[in-house]
Amino acid sequence: MTTASRGTAKPSARERLLAAANELFYAEGVQTVGIDRVIEHAGVAKASLYNTFGGKEQLIGAYLESRHSRMTGRITRAVERHNTPRERLLAIFDAQRELFAEPGFHGCAFASASAETRPGSLVEQASDTYRGWIRDLLTDLARQAGAADPGTLARQLHLLYDGATQAARMDRDPSSAATARTAASALVDAATPLS
Repeated sequence: MTTASRGTAKPSARERLLAAANELFYAEGVQTVGIDRVIEHAGVAKASLYNTFGGKEQLIGAYLESRHSRMTGRITRAVERHNTPRERLLAIFDAQRELFAEPGFHGCAFASASAETRPGSLVEQASDTYRGWIRDLLTDLARQAGAADPGTLARQLHLLYDGATQAARMDRDPSSAATARTAASALVDAATPLS
């Protein structure tokens, strides 16, 4: 195999299925999109789905894991661009601003997916894991910023985070992240000692 042909290798069936699931599930919903559409969009045989994931629920789980990885990476990179605890905490809203400005933004994949599934499902577990990660990060950053009650500040900021996402989606208003960041700044200032 030549170097040129290795660089143009076709993605694996797993990669194609995940890419198709990401595109279709995010845009239209995990229950709305049938497995046959995902298979057709991915250009793979039905057996590839079952051999790779076992079924639709496991594919949905893998889709949400990939969204989790993508979102946590985006937020982590935004936080790491700053040195002060206060700016690191507010950087979470900067990550939102970048996300909301992307073409094809359809809101929170976890909120959308969990609205379509039953309690106790794999989707609910994935959503709880993602939300727990956000809450833990906010709590840790609030603690680093010197908040007297990091847990309370983190819950307040999480509400702003969720509200900004909802407003960006429902109102088609990407500026909601900037509005949330301004409100978050006031909360952080009120909850932390003056420098």
